[in-house]
Amino acid sequence: MQISSYPKIDKKLASELLRPRPLESHKGIFGHLLLVAGHHGMMGAAVLCAEAALRAGLGKLTAHVPETANIIFQTRLPEAILQFDQQSHQHWASIIELNDYSSIVIGPGLGIDGETQWAFRNVMKQLLDREKTGNLMPLVLDADALNMLSEDYQLLSFLPAETILTPHLGEMKRLCRALDLPYETQEALLDSAQNIATSLQIHIVLKSYQTHVCTNTGEVFQLDTKGNSGLATAGSGDVLAGLIGGLLAQGYPAKDAALLGVYLHHAAAQECAFRLQPHCMLASDIISCLPQAFTSIVSSNHY
Repeated sequence: MQISSYPKIDKKLASELLRPRPLESHKGIFGHLLLVAGHHGMMGAAVLCAEAALRAGLGKLTAHVPETANIIFQTRLPEAILQFDQQSHQHWASIIELNDYSSIVIGPGLGIDGETQWAFRNVMKQLLDREKTGNLMPLVLDADALNMLSEDYQLLSFLPAETILTPHLGEMKRLCRALDLPYETQEALLDSAQNIATSLQIHIVLKSYQTHVCTNTGEVFQLDTKGNSGLATAGSGDVLAGLIGGLLAQGYPAKDAALLGVYLHHAAAQECAFRLQPHCMLASDIISCLPQAFTSIVSSNHY
């Protein structure tokens, strides 16, 4: 199948996926996301991801971060609950208990220190054990979590079903090299992503100027866009991971969360480019335009 012939991720699809938000509700209804992110010098990625998740309608967010993140989080995002790592002030190094969360996002700005890789393996094992007991926790892996998968591809066997990976083309190439899969062209890379998604029963959001979502059933969806160069900026992928994680925590199925998150990210970026011009866009600007993205697809029966 030619890349251009895939079903489109567009406003119509997003309108069908977005759920009504009940008037009689409280924060517990809209989920509790655990974000494991941030490394000394890379806390901005964690903050961007957290803020995007909360802007997606999430009820509550806990960020597991090094203590060096305290000031930036408390100043920039007072809505976040902070859980400081007990073993390191610089990076993720400790075991995390996963009992109280609706979904989890791992990776933005995380780093790949040896202790972090150990902690990552421990959490992945916990998630796999939960799946075996019928207590599946929705999971998004982004950025350095993907790099750790590429360095230790045996961890792929730990991925629970319905996990969402959100690689850009470079991260996808590294994963394909580790698995000895074709990656020389974009079509080959997309075919490999589709094969991984179906074989592992996961979903892959392959980020590019025309993002594709490969589902665990073999379906591939393509974002209906000619591209937006304003998205070629540091942190835009962290925003997308947060959006998808926030939707997962609210109970959206993984496929729906991936598709809706990709569209909302795109719609916010389009609004941002119109306001600021692509040359001037920052990842935080995309977050500021998320209300307009939601407004564009919310009909009167959602209130």
